[in-house]
Amino acid sequence: MTAPIAMAIHGGAGTIRRTDLTPEREAAIRAGLNAALDAGLVVLQAGGGALDAVEAAVIVLEDDPLFNAGRGAVFNDAGLIELEAAIMDGPSRRAGSVTGARRVRNPVRLARRIMEQTPHVTLGFAAADAFAEIQGLALADADYFFTQTRWDALQSELARLRDGGAAEAVSEQVKHGTVGAVALDCQGHLAAATSTGGRTAKMAGRIGDTPVIGAGTWADDRVAVSGTGHGEFFIRCAVGHDIAARIRYGHANLVDACDAVINQEMVKMGGTGGVIAIDHAGHIAMPFNCEGMYRAAVDAEGKRQIAIYRET
Repeated sequence: MTAPIAMAIHGGAGTIRRTDLTPEREAAIRAGLNAALDAGLVVLQAGGGALDAVEAAVIVLEDDPLFNAGRGAVFNDAGLIELEAAIMDGPSRRAGSVTGARRVRNPVRLARRIMEQTPHVTLGFAAADAFAEIQGLALADADYFFTQTRWDALQSELARLRDGGAAEAVSEQVKHGTVGAVALDCQGHLAAATSTGGRTAKMAGRIGDTPVIGAGTWADDRVAVSGTGHGEFFIRCAVGHDIAARIRYGHANLVDACDAVINQEMVKMGGTGGVIAIDHAGHIAMPFNCEGMYRAAVDAEGKRQIAIYRET
């Protein structure tokens, strides 16, 4: 007997003001989310594995300059792009992640190669790019990743900081954005993948939550989680693993476990963001404690949804 398939994706969370989102941009973002969801569903509907599905979905978002991952990633305070990604296989808890990459077009592909072709979980910076080249992954120069919108956001943030602005006072949607996917395949297996450029004007060399297994990315045999938000809080709260632990040891259901971490624990600490999560039965939760989160999903019953703001 095969299990139902289900999948969820996200494209970032934060202060997504309706007045700042033109109809044209909203349509483009929704199209990007739908394309990524479809890429993953094609894999699942053909009987493919959850690991392949989440990788396929994230690649689409990394290639879309509207999202802060791969092409279109944000710049650090040195005017450089440093990419992060992670992938995790639920049944085995094998994981791979990359941080500080500058040349690999699809960091999620590199994260998977690290998981499958090395004895390690994480590689970083020049060593990560060198390994990508050895593995024959597609590389690009800085011009490929550049987008004017992200560059302008960096200049604005640097000017604000020079004028004495507080480091964390700016809109979170300007500062960060992440993409991710979680999936349940017909064999009942779960997987998660996440990819990001980090935070606008972050210190060069900063490592966020995405490549930290158990923080922004987690999958086991009961739940898969991918996060988006202020990464330092995701690390301090061990968001992905905390959700999983509440389910495994506290016997919480998916919705309650996610709500306790995102809307209670993180809020107490002042952290903003959200997660997408899926359990072994195909239930999906997509909570966030900020104004909006780009998200889309198809549940175990085949119901499809795409949303940005809170549903009323």
